[in-house]
Amino acid sequence: MKRCTTKTALTWGIPWAIALAILPAPAMAMHIMEGFLPPYWALSWWVVFIPFLIIGARQLGEIVREDSNQKVLLALCAAFIFVLSALKMPSVTGSCSHPTGVGLAIILFGFRIVSVLGGIALLFQALLLAHGGLTTLGANGMSMAVLGPLVGYLVWVVANRLNLRRDVAVFLCAFAADLFTYAVTSFQLGLAFPDPQSGIMGASAKFLGIFCLTQVPIAIAEGFLTVLIYDQLTKRHIIPAQGH
Repeated sequence: MKRCTTKTALTWGIPWAIALAILPAPAMAMHIMEGFLPPYWALSWWVVFIPFLIIGARQLGEIVREDSNQKVLLALCAAFIFVLSALKMPSVTGSCSHPTGVGLAIILFGFRIVSVLGGIALLFQALLLAHGGLTTLGANGMSMAVLGPLVGYLVWVVANRLNLRRDVAVFLCAFAADLFTYAVTSFQLGLAFPDPQSGIMGASAKFLGIFCLTQVPIAIAEGFLTVLIYDQLTKRHIIPAQGH
């Protein structure tokens, strides 16, 4: 199997990134929007998110030190997360439905690295596109860049141990990471805005029920797209066929 080279990855990856970037993306929606969470919860999620950023940054440094050629793949994964998660559909008030794009990074580098790549994508979207926000970046980071990827990684590991077809394993990883991101978001909103009768879990279930109307088909589409991208990367020997 040939090793990834900067020239090969750039030649193939940049056209994909440009093609995705020019797709129309509605700007009327966001992750959990700026100022939507009460200050206590916004700060709490930031405190929880920061240790994962530190862990991810350390792993990022280790990957780059071991093989500098991985910088291009890391950049490609970050761009994939940024572009896909910027394609949004209105959903629950104060939030939205969107792909997450984290499946490819999970498969290539593991789930810990996604805390940094996803955090960077969320930061740029908050600053440049008014998607999400700085106060809610901790909450959005925990759902899209930590817990969603963690579940996607566990699904990837189990799928491989069961010797499922590679395309099926890739699909399940991306699908699970996407969908669980919104299970976490629903719980975050339920914590901040509990239902007067059914409490936190009742509110979370209601939020998740609304999200699922748009998020399930989005997660399916993201799963298939990730399979296509992964397949093209392996066919061009940019990544090993076995993945992470």
